[in-house]
Parts: sequence; structure tokens; C-alpha cells
Amino acid sequence: MEAQPLTALPAVLALELPPGQSPSTMTFSRDQADALAGLVAEDLHALLPGIGQARLALAGALFDPVELLRPGFPVWATLDELARRIPRGHLQNVVAFGSHQGQMPAQTLVPESEHAGGALRLLPLSLLAPEAVAEALAGRMEVELVGRGEAGTRTADWLMRTLGVPLEHARYFSRNDLLALICVQYEHVNLAPLWTLLEAAMLTPYQGESTLSARGLPLRYAEGRVHAGSPAAWLAQQAGDAAERAHAIAGLVFELRQYAALLHAHRLPFALERGEAGEGWLLETLAAPDPALAPPGLVAHEAPGLGTIALTAVQAGRDGQPRLLAHGYPLAPQALGPLVAVLAARLGIEPSLHALGRVVLDAGGLSAPLPVRH
Repeated sequence: MEAQPLTALPAVLALELPPGQSPSTMTFSRDQADALAGLVAEDLHALLPGIGQARLALAGALFDPVELLRPGFPVWATLDELARRIPRGHLQNVVAFGSHQGQMPAQTLVPESEHAGGALRLLPLSLLAPEAVAEALAGRMEVELVGRGEAGTRTADWLMRTLGVPLEHARYFSRNDLLALICVQYEHVNLAPLWTLLEAAMLTPYQGESTLSARGLPLRYAEGRVHAGSPAAWLAQQAGDAAERAHAIAGLVFELRQYAALLHAHRLPFALERGEAGEGWLLETLAAPDPALAPPGLVAHEAPGLGTIALTAVQAGRDGQPRLLAHGYPLAPQALGPLVAVLAARLGIEPSLHALGRVVLDAGGLSAPLPVRH
């Protein structure tokens, strides 16, 4: 008789650490993962009657939310794939994956060091249930875990001893609960539009989604990436005097830097609607250089506390006015040098940058003084 297909019901054990505390390890050995899985199974049997028909799979690693909440949910996908390879009934239908000689069974199950400092650490779980019981079990998970999903005393004590840190909380969440929790956190820091796009990328990747950033920049999710509208076009629509508009574009670039950092953490590419993007930068091309004119130059627009917020490639026009060729926006600290190099190579000039010490604007938006020639 053919085995009934199994439906994966993803969940986490969420550990909230006190401020400034870090666990002694981000991964558990095979023996540790097996011991923890046994304790988790006890907890879940008490919370979810009838769970015995499902297989519990546990990854012995602690992740930041951004590592789990990525398009395709790669950590859970790997956990499910590994669990499905093991014959049903093996080890009382509880299976755990830990490290052996310092190596996890898949690279996807290795937490990234760049995200190791967060106070919320998540241990991925999955219940693999026959289709006949999966829907009812999923419904119980959504009700019971969010309502009374505290980890048992034995589980919490084991975790504190093994990790060498106290725990503020240890509780179980379904993946839907986790999505709702992180949504609230993003809304609290004025990043609700970003979450709208992230949620679309994770839950309905085949559908487009459009929104506006908190400052009104058009944003769109489509075909596996987030597309931002033109910062220059956005600036051209802003009212106010030069100081107010300079403050506005600095604020927009700060917002874009937040978005770029979080999109990178969630592994969702960031692009420009009508332009191009590189590793940590966006670039709008306005015109090709005129070879009959003097060579172009690069200038840096600077804002207090933010450093260089934009680069402008400029050429002296025949009328003696600046002829703007491109605007570039460095969105990560290490992106300024590569962005200068890209523009210089494209324009056929030396990669030198004239720092303005301020944001230079004209009636249409970002502008620049004429290139200085020595």
C-alpha cells in the first residue's frame, strides 16, 4: 500500500533572550538536537492532542527571524526535505538534525554570523502530517500555540543549561503566528510598506504587489524582486524651499538604506524601476556624455549624519549650464567606492569624487556645480 503524502506544517520554538545576552552556541550537536527534540515532542503532545499521527522534525540551530522569513522559506524547505528521507516510524516518528564534527547536514541549516546578535532566536520545527489529518492539525496549531504555547519547564531548563543564558520567554509559534509577530514589529518602526512587499514575496510570489513607502516613493514587488521608483522623480514633486527639499531627499535615502538592508537580510533583490542596481547601490541614467564637450565629473551630495547620500555625474553644457548625466545612490556603507568605479568606467574618467559638503539642488531636483578642472 502506498504511503499517504505528508503535508508540512511549519513552526518555531522562539527564545527571547535578556538584553546583551548571547547563547554559547547557535547550533546543537546531534545528541543535543535529539535530546531537545524529545522534550519538544513532550510539549507538543500536551498542547496538540492527536499529534502522534504526525512526524516532528527539528533543526538544531538558532536563527534570526530574517533568516527564516525569506522567499521559498529555505530553512523549512531543507528541514522538510531531510525529514522526508527518513522512513516513517523511525525514532518514534521524531527526527532531529544537529551538527556532526562541527558540520550541519546542510548549509541552509547553518545560522549566519551577521545576524547572530538579535534577542529573538528561533529554532525551526515542522510537523509532517498525513493529508487526512493535516488540515485539522493546522487549525489546532493556530489556536493552541498562540494561546498557550509556552515551552515546558523541562525544555526551558534544558535550553538555559545548554546555551548558558537565562531566557525571558520560550514558546511555540506556527509560521503564521511568526509572520504576524514580525509584521507588528515592522509596523512599529514605520516599515509596514516593506512588510507588504516581503509578505507578497513569501506567500504569493506569483502575484505582483504595489505600495508607497512611508515617504511616498512608489514600490513594487514583481518576479522575485522589489522595484523602487525614481528618487529624482520623487524629489521633483516635493514642495518647499531648498533646505526643506534637501532634507527631504536625505530622508528618502535614509529610508531606502533601511529598506535595502532589510531586503538584503531577507534575500529579496532590490532594483530601480527605470534604472539599475548593484551591490548596495541604485543608479539612474539621465543622458549619455557628449564627446564634443569637456569630460564629465563626479560630485557627492552630503547630508549631516548620513555622509554621501547621492552622486551626480555632470558635464559642462554648451550654454555653460550643468548637463546632468546620472544620479547614483549608495545604500550601504561599502557601496560608495564601487558606485564611483562603475560611473567612472562608464564615463571614461578617473574615479575621483568632488565632495560638496551639502546637497545641491535646482528647480528640478538634484543638480551639481560644473566640473572643476585643474
